Amino acid sequence: MVLMGETPITEENPLRPLSPYGVSKVGADLAGYQYAHSHHMNITRVRSFNMTGARRGEVFATSNFAKQIAEAELNIREPKLLHGNLEAIRDFTDVRDSVRAYWMLSEKEAHGDVYNVCSGKGWTMKEVIDILIECSGGGVIALIADPERMRPSDVPILIGCPYKVNEFTGWSVRYDFKETMAYLYDYWLKKLDLTYGKK
Repeated sequence: MVLMGETPITEENPLRPLSPYGVSKVGADLAGYQYAHSHHMNITRVRSFNMTGARRGEVFATSNFAKQIAEAELNIREPKLLHGNLEAIRDFTDVRDSVRAYWMLSEKEAHGDVYNVCSGKGWTMKEVIDILIECSGGGVIALIADPERMRPSDVPILIGCPYKVNEFTGWSVRYDFKETMAYLYDYWLKKLDLTYGKK
């Protein structure tokens, strides 16, 4: 959970997980700290914010939106898009940038220290959808709120501060978010066209 005034989130922000998944991540983070300091192991703790890109599973919002819009463009489904909370703000990083950050961190001696991997910029879910619709050519798609996609405890805003990893490794994002969304949309368009075009 993030409180007002706590963004962008630094490595010093208190950890307040709101889901069992989040609790498991905090546990792994603290285990890394404990092993680094108790057993003198060179462990780097990484706190990744939302990653996205081609081949991202469709259970994740950006990929699911891209798939639904591509299906509409290919006339596989009606031009309707099911969504959850469109006001939620997330910090997205292209998976190619994230992997490069991991690689650069792996070449350093961190000794249990922790680093955010994030872009430092936030996008609402509505902005994500708008960008993907633009990638498809801007057709009209009805947005339909799906109660099953609403989380019982949703964090309204998650924007990270990448300053520490920038300073430690020289890493910074290379891929613009709109470029990443175009890449993701094109992936789904080609995948679906290949699947349904052969029938």
